[in-house]
Amino acid sequence: MARYTGPTTKKARAFGEPIFGYDKAYEKRKFPPGQHGNTKKRKQRSDYAVQLTEKQKAKYTYGVLERQFRKLFEKAAAKSGVTGEILLQLLESRLDNVVFRMGIAKTRRAARQLVSHKHILVDGILTNIPSMLLKPGSVISVRGKSKEIDIIKGNVTAKRDGNKIFGWIEWNGDKMEGRYLAHPEREKIPENINEQLIVELYSK
Repeated sequence: MARYTGPTTKKARAFGEPIFGYDKAYEKRKFPPGQHGNTKKRKQRSDYAVQLTEKQKAKYTYGVLERQFRKLFEKAAAKSGVTGEILLQLLESRLDNVVFRMGIAKTRRAARQLVSHKHILVDGILTNIPSMLLKPGSVISVRGKSKEIDIIKGNVTAKRDGNKIFGWIEWNGDKMEGRYLAHPEREKIPENINEQLIVELYSK
């Protein structure tokens, strides 16, 4: 399966929530896509369908492919602790996600592009792997000459002007540098994902 690059509003409507972030078009049409829109009577879904939908929602939210997602799940299952919570922590520790959380990019898709185009340093080393899993204490910064790119400067300024700063991330807008402090606790992760359904799906 290739990475999804289609219309985000249509996909958000399919899941019933703006999984890619605030979407003005979604706010106007909060019903499933299709010819009959919100007038069509929906059949009751099976447990499998509900579980599969939740997995798909998590994949699209974080921009992860099927093989990557399964590997992350297997890694989470091998660790001691609550598998679903560890899975979300691993997803949150991806470099593209942390760049997004720091406000360097407005969306995860844009953050992935910044990383791929070599605008981001991890612990002072140029890194172009969006799926890289960060360890607590990792320092993420914008590459020297990339600090003058208008879109990055605009995003960082908006962050300084009051966008939400997450407790597991430290950010210095003047230096365009931040630190991934720790893996977040489940209740602090804002994504509306029922990770237990994903665990049940993979446990079959």
